[in-house]
Amino acid sequence: MADLRSFIFIDQLQPQTLAYVATWMRGFLPRRNMAAQIIEVSPGLDIEALTDVALKGADVRAGLLVVERQFGYLEFHASSTAEVKAAAQAVLDSLGAKEEDATKPQILASKIVTRIDHQHAFLINRNKLGSMILGGESLYLLECQPASYAILACNEAEKNANIKVIDYRMVGANGRLYLSGDEAEIRNARDAAEAALHAHGAR
Repeated sequence: MADLRSFIFIDQLQPQTLAYVATWMRGFLPRRNMAAQIIEVSPGLDIEALTDVALKGADVRAGLLVVERQFGYLEFHASSTAEVKAAAQAVLDSLGAKEEDATKPQILASKIVTRIDHQHAFLINRNKLGSMILGGESLYLLECQPASYAILACNEAEKNANIKVIDYRMVGANGRLYLSGDEAEIRNARDAAEAALHAHGAR
């Protein structure tokens, strides 16, 4: 039976979080403020059968399906929160699992770099898909496991602070998040991101 690594409900997708994931999303694109569900399982191939269950279980649209050897990822969304929750429950029923069975997130690293140097900003901007960080801005860095929790941290940070989404990686062994902005806003973003992970049992 598949190991449920993450089971993440997002009540309202924020615009930057949404725009970033849309840059590599191959399915149906969600719209701002839609509800979404992200599911990560191991082994990766098991996500195919669970995708079938989700799409047949409710009126939702799949935006993201990633199958790796070790981990599989599914994101689906809808304008109706009830439909998203119904599809998510169908997946849980198929697994014989509860939401609480998902792996608890672990914060591996959390760091704020204040007033970043212009050379450093240049190097970061060479490897990002989101906004550009500028010299003099502050940078928030987060690393977590399982990887998919990075999108939750990003979405909640964006809800609660006026920041720019530079990069986040939600697939692979570890998740990573890069945010930039004014130092005070970055501290608010950090607090919101980590509060969201702690609400899911992060240690």
